[in-house]
Amino acid sequence: MSDTNHVNGLPAGNGRGPIIPKSPNEALKPERVPEPPRRSKKARSQVVIFLNFVMTMIVGLCIVAVAAFYYVVSSFQEPGPLEANTHFLVRPGMGVQEIAQSLERNGIISNARVFQYGTLGYLHGDKRTLKAGEYEIKAKASMKDIMEVLESGKSILYSVVLPEGLTVKQMFSKLSADPVLEGDLPAELPAEGTLRPDTYKFSRGTKRGEIVAQMAAAQKALVDQIWDRRDPDLPISSRDEFLTLASIVEKETGIADERSRVASVFINRLEKGMRLQSDPTIIYGIFGGDGKPADRPILKSDLDKQTPYNTYLIKGLPPTPIANPGRAALEAVANPSRTSDLYFVADGTGGHVFAATLDEHNNNVRRWRKLEAEKAAAAAKAAEPATVQE
Repeated sequence: MSDTNHVNGLPAGNGRGPIIPKSPNEALKPERVPEPPRRSKKARSQVVIFLNFVMTMIVGLCIVAVAAFYYVVSSFQEPGPLEANTHFLVRPGMGVQEIAQSLERNGIISNARVFQYGTLGYLHGDKRTLKAGEYEIKAKASMKDIMEVLESGKSILYSVVLPEGLTVKQMFSKLSADPVLEGDLPAELPAEGTLRPDTYKFSRGTKRGEIVAQMAAAQKALVDQIWDRRDPDLPISSRDEFLTLASIVEKETGIADERSRVASVFINRLEKGMRLQSDPTIIYGIFGGDGKPADRPILKSDLDKQTPYNTYLIKGLPPTPIANPGRAALEAVANPSRTSDLYFVADGTGGHVFAATLDEHNNNVRRWRKLEAEKAAAAAKAAEPATVQE
């Protein structure tokens, strides 16, 4: 017997029942798609719905965070709005948020929050901070560039020049007039000669008292250093006398090559018990730390005025320095030239001519007076009005 049943000559369909033939219309009708299986109660639970929502939110937040991070990073590094170089001041105690707001207010950056978040991101964990000071910000500087400048602490430096030969009072006057320095000067003037002449650099916000303390410490260190290397045969018994004589040398000449020779003149006079006869000491005795007015000559009557600083009348050194000497004058006194000179007078060209005897000195004085008379005559002639010839 055959394994396949036949109905009306057609296969029976593998034992699944007879195949019922369809009419052409029925064959053309679309078959009915079976319904999908019903979701289980577990799939329909509120927990699953909530978890799906959470996952969707997490993905969305991640996308937003990545976009925000990209925006901050790109904005932090792109050129800024500043059109020209400018100065920016970070005062002590300012935080990143306050600095950012001040930068935006001044048109240096475009977005304070971006600067704040970017700076905190870069500096976090490195124990670095934005430092107080005044900084130069370049035109078109990015927020990252600005952060690096403020973090470096390399603020703008100003300077005050205090040349050799000024008195303490004159130095205080220059410090008081400086527009960048802050704070009051010490109420009591330091001792004459105890401030080191130099060019002092400082940043905005530096106190005047800080500069004075720095000057005093520098002068003390310099005097001690040079005093320890002095000629042991000097007729000077203390640092105070050393400083006093150096101040006189400082005021007598501004020519570097002459200082050691001028010092030798005064050393030789001290060793012989002669009076120093220094004009700058007379001036200090009359005008003190204020200094002589530029248009006021030394009068012959000044030589007879009784003051503790008139070395035409007193023997030895005056009681205190008459100015603040610099390194060169201190070095000259510590190790003066070895000469027999006892006199010097101006040579009419800005320098001096030296002599070992009074006769030689008197000849030099006569030549100097002749030069001065010739200069005065030439100046008077130049000042005469020109005559008009008809």
